[in-house]
Amino acid sequence: MSADLVSFVIPVYNEEANLPELLERCLEVGARLQEDFEIVLVNDGSSDASEALIREAANRDPAHVLGVFLNRNYGQHTAVRAGLAAARGDVVVTLDADLQNPPEEIPKLLDAIRQGCDVVGGVRRKRQDSIFRKLASRIMNGIMHRLGGITVGDYGCMLRAYRRDIVDAILECRERSAYIPALANSFAGHASEVLVEHAERSAGKSKYSIWSLLNLYFDLLVSASTVPLRLLSVIGTGLALLGATFGFLLLVLRFVLGPDWAAEGVFTIFAVLFIFLGVQLLGMGLLGEYIGRISRDVQGRPRYLVRETVGGVDASGAESTVQLAEGERRARQRPA
Repeated sequence: MSADLVSFVIPVYNEEANLPELLERCLEVGARLQEDFEIVLVNDGSSDASEALIREAANRDPAHVLGVFLNRNYGQHTAVRAGLAAARGDVVVTLDADLQNPPEEIPKLLDAIRQGCDVVGGVRRKRQDSIFRKLASRIMNGIMHRLGGITVGDYGCMLRAYRRDIVDAILECRERSAYIPALANSFAGHASEVLVEHAERSAGKSKYSIWSLLNLYFDLLVSASTVPLRLLSVIGTGLALLGATFGFLLLVLRFVLGPDWAAEGVFTIFAVLFIFLGVQLLGMGLLGEYIGRISRDVQGRPRYLVRETVGGVDASGAESTVQLAEGERRARQRPA
């Protein structure tokens, strides 16, 4: 399946050191494609010169560069959603702005799309990240495979390609904490993965702290399935059976050995109570997390605010510089 237009969607947050090279390489890759292309750069509230660089690139080449400026920092996946809403392509490719996802790998994903795939994910070969990040990613991929039944080799790789109908389905979803790769795979009739290169960060530093990575992985697990709640039910059932067995054993030992064998059983009772109290608090926390997400989704507030878009060409060929008051419902129309 071919495409008339391919969109590169790139969230940008304080990447002034990488943007010039990123743009140059993306333009070179786009020029070699069989299809027309556009580069959608979403400035996610950067505090450095990233906005100025994006604006300059969009004004210099509005036919291929569109700058989308959010009014503040919302996070990577929200910025990606804003980019998906602004992209006009029949196929949309997402990648990071730090050049760890080489733009030269994009044709591999497009080849798989042309063969009929709905979603194509990159699997990083010889990943150039810290041991902690590689280990955390491996654990999460294993959990999603074993508990959620989702067979994806590398959920953390942002280098992915989506057909237009998958993008439209993503934008129709109203949940606020959805993990986009998992959401896209839930709609895909035919998903595949390809091996891609992974480069070291040439400049700047990662914007993900340990805490933000944990939040990201929790979003993936919770938004993709109800496995945590099911697991909690299994744990609760097991502990209830264990507690009943232990209580029966204590009753027998009390009659056989007398009341003095375990300090009248006071410490044992405390231990059992602490176990059940911990399980109850864990269960309340998980239920609270799900209920909180339901509350946010029901409120239906806009996920982000687009302050301005610069560059790009609409269906009539005219340059577009539009002020937007809300996000996804103002997606630009596909070319005729």
